[in-house]
Amino acid sequence: MAIRITNECINCGACEPECPNNAIYEGGIEWAIADGNILTGSYKLFDGTEVDAASKNKPVENDYYFIVPDKCTECKGFHDEPQCAAVCPVDCCIPDDDHKESEDQLLAKKARLHL
Repeated sequence: MAIRITNECINCGACEPECPNNAIYEGGIEWAIADGNILTGSYKLFDGTEVDAASKNKPVENDYYFIVPDKCTECKGFHDEPQCAAVCPVDCCIPDDDHKESEDQLLAKKARLHL
């Protein structure tokens, strides 16, 4: 499953540079699937919606850092544990029960995001 950031976030920003998928954004920032990679064209999101990889999407959260579930792979294929959780000083990076994926699905997502 993806990782999410809870409202206990203190906006320190320690997590953002640790994410190998560029899935973490500061609150209020628009995001795109193509941020931090070379994806172009159509991309199917977790909920089945098709978006242009470069199109900007509404922030998931406005008041604190957030993780885009469609870009989060729990660092599978990069690290042994989610790096956001490893560096978070207040332990607010937790599993996202709304976005459950198997290890194979997370690795397939990693492969798609990092052609």
